Amino acid sequence: MGEMFGVIFTLSLMAFALAMDAFSVGLGMGMFKLRLRQIFKIGLIIGFFHIWMPLLGMIAGKFLSNKFGEFATYVGGGLLLLLGIQMIWSGFKKEDNSLITPVGWGLLLFGFTVSLDSFSVGLTLGIYGAQIVIVLACFGITATILTWLGLLIGRKVQGWLGSYSEALGGSILFAFGIKLLLG
Repeated sequence: MGEMFGVIFTLSLMAFALAMDAFSVGLGMGMFKLRLRQIFKIGLIIGFFHIWMPLLGMIAGKFLSNKFGEFATYVGGGLLLLLGIQMIWSGFKKEDNSLITPVGWGLLLFGFTVSLDSFSVGLTLGIYGAQIVIVLACFGITATILTWLGLLIGRKVQGWLGSYSEALGGSILFAFGIKLLLG
């Protein structure tokens, strides 16, 4: 039972780290003065993509793990390190070049781009042999809730935590990458 709690806690931390970019982008998108119905829909779309992207990554990761064994584990750890560094770097960049609006095809593109990093983490988790259902539940639920939270706060407050939240998420992924590489 304690081991299962540890797995869920670790995956929840990873899900939180991945969803921080959805939260920070949600803060910005919340300034569009969206209605609650739109906020609900956006959160569900982001959650949907945070389920499918890691699933695809996990399938690819299991394949790589079966073919390349321990080498694939090092590649997965390296991917988490790189993704963490990229998130930290982009978290401190001051430019905001979001041209994607949260409606129609723009919403789908928004959901896809915000969840791309979860593909890489899914790849690593597939290599590591994580339990798919627990991973997908943690990632989907956390991304949905943090997106809603970001959008709602964005309606009230104008960008006071945005860049730092993405840097925090990157730091968490970086730490997990180091943990994977060091065993």
